[in-house]
Amino acid sequence: MNSADHTADIPAAASGAETTDERFERGLALLRTIGGQEHPAVLDSLADIAPALGHMTVAFGYGDVMSRPGLTLRQREIATVAALAAMGNAAPQLRFHIDGALNVGVSAAEVVEILIHTAVYAGFPAALNGIGAAREVFQSRPDVAATPVDSEPLPGDRYERGLAKLAEVDGHAGDQVVASLRDIAPDLARYIIEFAFGDIYARPGLDLKCREIASVAMCTALGTAAPQLRVHIHGLLNVGGTREEVIEVITQMAGYAGFPAALNGIAAAREVFEERGAGE
Repeated sequence: MNSADHTADIPAAASGAETTDERFERGLALLRTIGGQEHPAVLDSLADIAPALGHMTVAFGYGDVMSRPGLTLRQREIATVAALAAMGNAAPQLRFHIDGALNVGVSAAEVVEILIHTAVYAGFPAALNGIGAAREVFQSRPDVAATPVDSEPLPGDRYERGLAKLAEVDGHAGDQVVASLRDIAPDLARYIIEFAFGDIYARPGLDLKCREIASVAMCTALGTAAPQLRVHIHGLLNVGGTREEVIEVITQMAGYAGFPAALNGIAAAREVFEERGAGE
């Protein structure tokens, strides 16, 4: 079943005035789809201390934001898992959304690839902790085969493979990366090419568009990588993403990393769109 099937009975967020109950009911329907439970635990867990926060989580987080039509549920869960893994401070929510990703059509192998991809942007501790969360989720689900995700050795020279993959994503950015670091840290430039793109991006388990959705989500959520966020907004557009999809990924981060992170991400997107021109 694909993510379109999951959203067929869930009305999209409306742009006009709606009642709080309408927003809540739409969010509740979507949360049931993602979480797989008739009564989401977030409501009960907050009922004794902050029931309004539980209601806001459903009405705003799911009824307003996650139900927007610009991304599929599968894409939204890829972005959410990537962001939560990168931030590294929300293990319960990461487990919930790994489970949710599986519920809306992301495979276990793709979840693992998203978490491996995290190492490039948030480091190995974040990736390792993300894999630990995934292991817990997989072990709790008899419908998920807990087989190691691996691949055959990738062909060719790591550096040349990395340059080629970087060119697919960012055009001539590979040459610019090497040039910008040549006078101070040439080995760092080589690591970026060989590891980030030659080892990680070249892996076959996740397509380039999904990788760039994950990268934009992570760079937005981390809030400390504006130049790299601009690079990967370009990258998402270069591999088939649309401006609407860029805006949707960044807007979604308001719920997970806060409005400042989302606002700064939108500012980066505006710069990229202006660079690329109105006609694209």
